[in-house]
Amino acid sequence: MTEQVTEYMHGLGRKAREASADMAKAETSDKNKALLAIADELKAAREALRKANAIDLENGRNRGLDSALLDRLELTDARIDTMVENLEQVAALPDPVGTIDDMKYVPSGIQIGQMRVPLGVIGIIYESRPNVTIEAASLCLKSGNAVILRGGSESIASNQSIAACVQKGLVKAGLPEAAVQVVETTDRAAVGTLISMPEYVDVIVPRGGKGLIERISKDARVPVIKHLDGICHVYIDDKADVSKAVNIAINAKTHRYGVCNAMETLLVNQAVAKSLLPELAAQYLDIGVELRGCSEVCRILPDAVAASEEDWVTEYLGPVLSIRVVADMDEAIAHINRYGSHHTDAIVTEDYTRSRRFLREVDSSSVMVNASTRFADGFEYGLGAEIGISTDKIHARGPVGLQGLTSQKYVVFGDGHIRK
Repeated sequence: MTEQVTEYMHGLGRKAREASADMAKAETSDKNKALLAIADELKAAREALRKANAIDLENGRNRGLDSALLDRLELTDARIDTMVENLEQVAALPDPVGTIDDMKYVPSGIQIGQMRVPLGVIGIIYESRPNVTIEAASLCLKSGNAVILRGGSESIASNQSIAACVQKGLVKAGLPEAAVQVVETTDRAAVGTLISMPEYVDVIVPRGGKGLIERISKDARVPVIKHLDGICHVYIDDKADVSKAVNIAINAKTHRYGVCNAMETLLVNQAVAKSLLPELAAQYLDIGVELRGCSEVCRILPDAVAASEEDWVTEYLGPVLSIRVVADMDEAIAHINRYGSHHTDAIVTEDYTRSRRFLREVDSSSVMVNASTRFADGFEYGLGAEIGISTDKIHARGPVGLQGLTSQKYVVFGDGHIRK
């Protein structure tokens, strides 16, 4: 069986490599035509998508998937609308491929610049969320790449239904069907093969739980764009506007639980803790959020339970929140840089100097002032969507959109110039 899977995956790789050559030279108009055609196919197939997703949801319940995973898996009408909107927005974005930056003359008389080019073939491995299929396909298509998509077994029916729409859209635009391929087998050996094909795949993007990403990062034979955890913080400063602080702290935690940009730890300056925490706790407890706090938090909030050292490094992805009272911003920044995952962290303050310092000293891929961590998202950043969020420091960092799926090569213009 493993040999069959290996042969199947190598077949996908060969077709993707061939398609990547055509995609690299595809006109922007053709790529946009494909994106809009896929959007039309999704709208026409709404009922089929919901039926396929219902199969996955039923299977997920039977397998005992928790509420957070089922939430990620579900394709509501609103999420289908968002997929359509995503395709339309990506089609409207400027095409990065072929743009030349930093063109300049050098003393020899030649002109030198850097041209944006596709990465080639991208392998994306993800869990639960079938809408990732469209997010990934749209960005890879617009950036001139071919992509091999391997979703989780729990979303196989939904992904195949979405893939059918993508294939129809590619055909209508005259682009190669192999530009977007969705792996049809749920055999885990497919993942091991996909990350071990440097002759066919140029970069891997894992999207899922920490265990999956650690495994991919360890075993992959091709470069990986990744983040392991989304341990995001909000620090409420003693110079914060109370109304802003409450709204941001509630939204960052409760807007959606099972996402990587949800707040997992709230840090509160000791000068405002006694006045602010009871108000926040009342709202959290009313919503059903369990509070785990340091000793000072437990003194202020009788319903809070004592936090362990493990809590500060836990991505709950559910209705649990760690809270710590800190002496000042120095202690808040130290906590974030020690326990955080370099994903997204925010400060709530009306002090301009402190906000500038927080931006400079917090070592995360997104750092925010007076805004919810839930904004750390390619769609919200105007990237059209994101293929993932990178906490690495090489090539791409933060939400990875179109530019993150391209590289640069130097281009030189001369007029018979020779080196002397």
